[in-house]
Amino acid sequence: MTELLAPAGSMEALKASISNGCDAIYLGMQKFGARAYSSNFDMESLKEAVAYAHLRSVKIYITMNTIVFENEIPEMKAQMDELNAIGVDGIIVQDLAALDYIVENFIDLEAHCSTQMGIDDLDGTLLFKELGAKRVVLSREVEIEKVKEIKKAAKIPLEIFVHGALCVSYSGNCLMSGLIGYRSGNRGRCVGSCRKEYELIDKTTDTIIGQNYILSTKDLNTIDNIEDLREIDSLKIEGRMKEPAYVANVVSKYRMALDHKVTEKDKEDLSKTFNRTFTKGYLFHEDPKEITNILRPNNFGIEIGRISKIIKDTYEIRLTRPLNQNDIIRISHNNEDVILSVVKLYDKDDNLINRADDVCYIKLKEKLSKGDLVYLTKDYSYYKELESSLENEFRRFDLDVQVHAYPDSNLVIEAKGFGFDYLYEGDEILGKAINNPTTKEQVIKQLSRLNDTIFELKTVDYEDCGAFIPAKLLNVARRDIVQGLYDLKLNSQKKRTKARTTKDKISFIPEKPYLTASVSTKEQYDACVSRGIKEIYFENVVRRNQIDYTEKKGQLLIGGYGGIHHYRTTNPFVTDYSLNVVNSTSCYELYKLGAKRVTLSYEINKNQIEDLVTAYHVENDGAPALEMIVYGRAPMMFTKYCPLKKMNQCGECKTKHYEIQDEHGSFPIITHDDCTVTILNGKTLNLLDELPSIKGIQAFRLNFTVESKEQIMDIINKAESKLNGKSSQTVFNQEIDTRGHFNKEIM
Repeated sequence: MTELLAPAGSMEALKASISNGCDAIYLGMQKFGARAYSSNFDMESLKEAVAYAHLRSVKIYITMNTIVFENEIPEMKAQMDELNAIGVDGIIVQDLAALDYIVENFIDLEAHCSTQMGIDDLDGTLLFKELGAKRVVLSREVEIEKVKEIKKAAKIPLEIFVHGALCVSYSGNCLMSGLIGYRSGNRGRCVGSCRKEYELIDKTTDTIIGQNYILSTKDLNTIDNIEDLREIDSLKIEGRMKEPAYVANVVSKYRMALDHKVTEKDKEDLSKTFNRTFTKGYLFHEDPKEITNILRPNNFGIEIGRISKIIKDTYEIRLTRPLNQNDIIRISHNNEDVILSVVKLYDKDDNLINRADDVCYIKLKEKLSKGDLVYLTKDYSYYKELESSLENEFRRFDLDVQVHAYPDSNLVIEAKGFGFDYLYEGDEILGKAINNPTTKEQVIKQLSRLNDTIFELKTVDYEDCGAFIPAKLLNVARRDIVQGLYDLKLNSQKKRTKARTTKDKISFIPEKPYLTASVSTKEQYDACVSRGIKEIYFENVVRRNQIDYTEKKGQLLIGGYGGIHHYRTTNPFVTDYSLNVVNSTSCYELYKLGAKRVTLSYEINKNQIEDLVTAYHVENDGAPALEMIVYGRAPMMFTKYCPLKKMNQCGECKTKHYEIQDEHGSFPIITHDDCTVTILNGKTLNLLDELPSIKGIQAFRLNFTVESKEQIMDIINKAESKLNGKSSQTVFNQEIDTRGHFNKEIM
């Protein structure tokens, strides 16, 4: 059966999801979850949440899908031990260290691979099946036909997002928030840099093409495609930052779609809670151009009319949909919004009214214009309807009883619920009825008072033997039976641990540090060759989220897990920064898979590198083989969406250069042959002066993107001088960021 997986950022949202029909909940703790700014749960509130959900046969998955630095590993392990002990069903992870700890230590606590891992093909899915994962959450960019192919071939449960906010970048492959604002998406602290307004600039002609929310995606909505989704194991709704009413709305509609059929009104109701307008996403072949809504980055609402007449401070609204008192509306005026709670609503005779269907009047001090569009952003009565559903019981469980009541004996009831048997024996001796023995109907009346429980009385076997059973005894029995069955169910779900195993140690002989380079053009490649760089990444690069794999010769630079699985038996390889490695265990796991060297994440600083190297020595009696990017423009995001196409510049990238720009700087756009896009940091990371002080690194990489041959020569000269402990001239004039990930902790 397809699982409907719902979000919960709070206990209220969890209850809203369950009361509206979800099969499972995913939620985060105070640490290690990819939504650090939601309310989240501490261990005590989580115990309550797990009990509440498990009694209703709803599973709980915990998000621990951030990267984990070395000094956090003990805390990560301790948290997982507690989660296992209280009976959570699975943990969603990004970091290989987190995956490894679950697989190696727990018997029935599942490891789920987060979409942050960037798994979008069969190869990546098979790799994690081999490594012990019990579920893979595929990238949002994977099309439905490919999802089905992967499911059929891999034979491992798959999870996909079907509704809610979208990242414009491949998840886990966006550094924009982390490197600009030191609030990393890979640490759960994304500040939504993609939701800002940017100018698109043609740098060839220094022309501003436009200014808008060019990177802000619409919300995903696949309810029209529910039949295509039924064979997928888990359908995931995004929204841990959303209010309970939003969760109730979306969960109820997808539950209805899966169980019955949704009406056009049901689909329309999805717009009555937060939405940025909707897209069917890459999952159902949306043109990448249509993935974004460049007009606004937040709640769009539903268009309900426009200003049709202005009389002093009174505005007539000609409606296309009803408007009610206490609704909240948004009026778009000169590209700015007026937000209004409709406390007072008038008819044409200036009488206060509660509702208008065709035309109404509002009074405002703000200056609006005739023709301004009016949007409903909160339907008050619909929200009340949603709020009334928040603690309903979506499903109740059958309770069957056999009542044994004989004079001069204790009351005995055999109960069955949740598939468990529970025997109740009363403390008091029953008397013989003088005139009116207790009837079956009276027994049923008392035992069926279950509205404050999740049971529903199904069958009652009772033989009238002339006994009198006081109502209070039946009430005591009912409460005892309910609690007894609750305890049986919850105690049956305790988790177990495995015996720890010893791992083979892997270490490398330290070498004198040397330079490597990654390049974008043949001219850059030739410049590096001429300066004696032995390892150059150019045509031997297999990037993360690669569309397909072709036969390659020699050593490769591999940026994704699918590439590792595909090439590990045919080519030696180095792993790239995009695997987000920040701890020694992740290094070890990649060496086990065959990596010759591991490139560290952009998001690790100097102290954290030292912690990693020290920990690796302790665990493996030797050194790790590490690579580190010390120069170049960092790739801020990699995306399937092309902002140039959105702004009607498709194809112009072959002859022109473009950037997006905000008040803090500009960011070059690099297009690829398959129409994917990389957006670079406007500032250049330059740690060349730091090279003599960085210990434990085997290879220092120079990342060349837009540099000329002459600039490359200059940079290599300085890097070599620094490696050899000599002074050198400053590199060519540029906007340099010498801090980056190296001297400041990414939160």
